[in-house]
Amino acid sequence: MQRIAIDMDEVMADTMAHYLERYNADFGRNLTVKDLHGRYVLEVIDADHRERAREYFEQEDFFANIPVMPGSQDVVRDLTKRYEVFITTAAMDVPCSFSAKYFWLQQHFPFISPSNIVFCGDKSIIAADFLIDDNIRHLRNFRGEGIIYTAPHNVYETAWRRVNNWEDVRRMFLTSGVS
Repeated sequence: MQRIAIDMDEVMADTMAHYLERYNADFGRNLTVKDLHGRYVLEVIDADHRERAREYFEQEDFFANIPVMPGSQDVVRDLTKRYEVFITTAAMDVPCSFSAKYFWLQQHFPFISPSNIVFCGDKSIIAADFLIDDNIRHLRNFRGEGIIYTAPHNVYETAWRRVNNWEDVRRMFLTSGVS
């Protein structure tokens, strides 16, 4: 059975929409996901807001309330019937997120066994056939095939096969099969 590793933030969890909602409310701005195309959020927000806005990621409740990416629950559930699925999140980047991310997964993806949740830093250690991730840092060193999940910061990346949403994931892995 082939193994698929799936990232959380910006793949299963709509982290950027949640971040922008909080940022816009706190600073009276109207930034949208389109404003971020090809750039990371800290490159776009006002310089004098960066320190306070960076603190969002240090608040456990930030990760507890992130919306689920549309379609992800159904597709991940279906993937578990044909593949070994592991959720792989670089939680070492934000250590305060461990508990919130774990409980978020239990709430929204209760069919994923805790033994199939991997909190790590460098995803090159993940032994899987495929990694679905938005971050090229993880795809670069991954030993299997990296699949880039579209997020604002990676829209211009062309080095990997791309999925734009969970219906694309369904087509790639469940409808047409991976080739």
